[in-house]
Amino acid sequence: MKNYTITVNGTAYDVTVEEGTTGAAQAAAPKAAPKAAPKAAPKAAAPAGGSAGAVKVAASVPGKVCKVEAKVGQAVKTGDNIIILEAMKMEIPVVAPQDGTIASIDVAVGDTVENGDALASMN
Repeated sequence: MKNYTITVNGTAYDVTVEEGTTGAAQAAAPKAAPKAAPKAAPKAAAPAGGSAGAVKVAASVPGKVCKVEAKVGQAVKTGDNIIILEAMKMEIPVVAPQDGTIASIDVAVGDTVENGDALASMN
């Protein structure tokens, strides 16, 4: 077995490859255990409306905004969905990192975002 580290869009993955009895390498089920990878500095984004909050909510993956589930002024709890991103034909929820109130939503449905882009802010 051989171990490799593969980096995709700034995220490192450990992959183990087993060698078959015929001599040809066969990929085992990849063990996608993300490692701490250096993150790119987020781009400065102007709030769409209202004042910016103290806690920034950023995109964890590049993708397209397919749903905005929270509204400015809405109280949210840790883990509540704020925005849903579509990446690689999957819906990826962006959740509230802590209890608070949504201060601004900085994106709209259909916007394309990069890893680290500001999506919303909270107080």
